[in-house]
Amino acid sequence: MIKINLLPHREEKRKLRKKAFVAMMFLSAIVGALIVMAVGGYFAAQLSDQEQRNAFIKNENTRLDAEIKEVATLKQEIEALKARQQAVEDLQSDRNQPVYLMDELAQQVPEGVYLKSFKQDGQRVLLNGYAQSNERVSELLRNLGNHSPWLERPDLIEIRSTGIGQGKDAKKVFEFTINAGIKRPRDNDPQAADAKAALVPTAAPRKP
Repeated sequence: MIKINLLPHREEKRKLRKKAFVAMMFLSAIVGALIVMAVGGYFAAQLSDQEQRNAFIKNENTRLDAEIKEVATLKQEIEALKARQQAVEDLQSDRNQPVYLMDELAQQVPEGVYLKSFKQDGQRVLLNGYAQSNERVSELLRNLGNHSPWLERPDLIEIRSTGIGQGKDAKKVFEFTINAGIKRPRDNDPQAADAKAALVPTAAPRKP
């Protein structure tokens, strides 16, 4: 006996396929949404971490800027203290400068040179005197410029021929004026330390 199925099986299969497709689409949408949420959460966490790192770096930069300003202020205060200390040392040294200058000139003035006056103006000294010849004046300039720990940069302002004395005692000499700088000794300067140790009067001013 032949059995014939008269039900619309094709329509049923079509409906089943449609339901399966819709279910698959729904499942894909759910999976896609979960993936998007997971990726978004990952990037949000990364962004939050990066923002925290940026905030930390910004705070550290602010702290370092404050420390740098503090160090700069400390350096300025140290330099100011050094300047005050140096000013005090200079004042103490300047009190004894006339004594040092007189002793130094006694040692540096060569034979044939006679100083009749010297005047200190700040850190310069003006020397005025007589010399037997131009060579004696040149020797004095060399001594003051090269061999003196207290005087430097001597400049010959004027030199002229003149006479001193009368009659048989009259002599032809050269009157000169020299301007020289005065050095300030520093405790950390070996040359100045040697100069201080050598400041013992050993010679009297020489006369022609």
